[in-house]
Formats: sequence, C-alpha cells, structure tokens
Amino acid sequence: MSNALLMSILVIVTLYPFLYVLFASLSNPADLIQHRGLLLFPTGFSLESYKLVFENPMISIGYVNTILYVIIGTALNLTLTSFAAYALSRKGVRFVGPIMFGIVFTMFFSGGLIPTYLNMKNLGLLDTRWAMILPSAISTWNLLVMRTAFAEIPVALEESARIDGANDFRILFRIFIPVSLPMMAVMTLFYGVAHWNSYMDALIYLRDRNLYPLQLVLQEILITNSTDSMMSTVADVDKGLVQETIKYATIIVATVPIMLLYPFLQRYFVKGVMLGSIKE
Repeated sequence: MSNALLMSILVIVTLYPFLYVLFASLSNPADLIQHRGLLLFPTGFSLESYKLVFENPMISIGYVNTILYVIIGTALNLTLTSFAAYALSRKGVRFVGPIMFGIVFTMFFSGGLIPTYLNMKNLGLLDTRWAMILPSAISTWNLLVMRTAFAEIPVALEESARIDGANDFRILFRIFIPVSLPMMAVMTLFYGVAHWNSYMDALIYLRDRNLYPLQLVLQEILITNSTDSMMSTVADVDKGLVQETIKYATIIVATVPIMLLYPFLQRYFVKGVMLGSIKE
C-alpha cells in the first residue's frame, strides 16, 4: 500500500508540470493571468494561441527541418553504429583493444568547442544540414551497448551462415539485426530523441534561419520573446496576455510528437537496455 501511494505521488509530481503547460495553453489569456494556485483545468477554453503558433512560418520550417534531421540522422546513426559494433564484436579481429580504448577515451576527453568549430568550418559544413547530422553520426555509449549485444549472439549462428556462403553484410542484416530488434528499437529511440532535442549544434553551426530545427525556433520564442510576428493580428492591449499562452502552446506543439512515438517503442525499452548486460 505504501509503495502504491509513493508511486502515485511520484506520478502526480512528474505529470503535473506537463498538464499545467497543456491547461495553460488552452486557457483564455486574461483568465489565466488572474488565476492563482494550482491549475487543474483550462481557465476559459481558447485555441487562439495554437492558431497563432501554426500561423508562424518558422514553426513549419522548424518542423520540416527537424523531421529531416531525425529521419536522415537516425538512419545514418543506426547504419554506422551497426557496422562498427559488428566489426568490433567479432572474435579474431586485430587491434580491438587499442581501438576500443580510443573510442572509450572520447567519452572522457573531447577536442573542445573551438577546435570542433574550426574543423567544421574547414570541412565546409557550417550553415548546412550536414552540420546537424555528421558530428553526431555515432554515439560512443550507444556503440558500446550495441557491441555488447552483438557479442552475446551465439557464434554458431554466424558460423552456420558462413558455411552457407553468407558474407559479413548478409550476416549483419539477416541475422544480427533481426535477432537484436529490441536493442535496435532502443537505439532508434535514443538517436531519434537526441536529434529531436538537438539545440546546441544548431546554435553554434547554423546562421541560416531556413535551416533552423524546431528546438532553436522554440528557444527564440521562449527565451528571446520573439513572438511579435505571431501577434500581428492581436490587439495591442491583448499582446501581453497572449504572449504567455503562445509560449505554452509552442512547448506543447514541440513536445507532443516525440511523446506519441515513445509508447510504440516502450515495450522494447527495458529488454533492449538489458540485452547483453547479464553474462551467463
């Protein structure tokens, strides 16, 4: 009983901030400003803020760019991480120890922001979509997780495939990846969420507003208060009120898509994370 009560309290504490933002985004701006205390339902239902948000051209540009970054970036992430994990998990591969040391070393020490920026500049990647994809092509942590999972696959499966004439590519795509689908689902979630929330790379490497991801557009609206272009049709006396609900509506618009994706991958989550963590 005590555990159930504790978990219920944790659920409420965790869920309420999201509900507050949702209810505030659906509230009448004037009623919301006058409200005091907990917000348990919208105060005067209104969709005006969502209408203004979707009329903002930067929201649609940010959405399209973010979807491109998520799809292309995640596909590249999974491909390169699978190749590297497969190669490093095979027995008999030379210099695996030094290579793994070099890979793990990058988790503790990096080149720093300025050298990385200069490297991106010399490669001609500044102000291009590739600046949002290539620098994060492989996550060291995800590579280690995938390598551990591949190493747990019985060697007999690989040997039988080789007897039948399969090469490494066929073994990877026909045996290793299908056997490791829960882990691949988790990798898709990890990489996809990372691309969806990508903000710092865009802030550093992008100047062209047409390349901005949704998170950078969200930053402009929430932090720099760049909502004037969204309120051209709002009366001057109402702009201060509507500005707050626009921020809440923008947060919901940017958050809901990734929240809708999670339930479809949640059933793989625990199994995928635990895959390869227990040695027999």
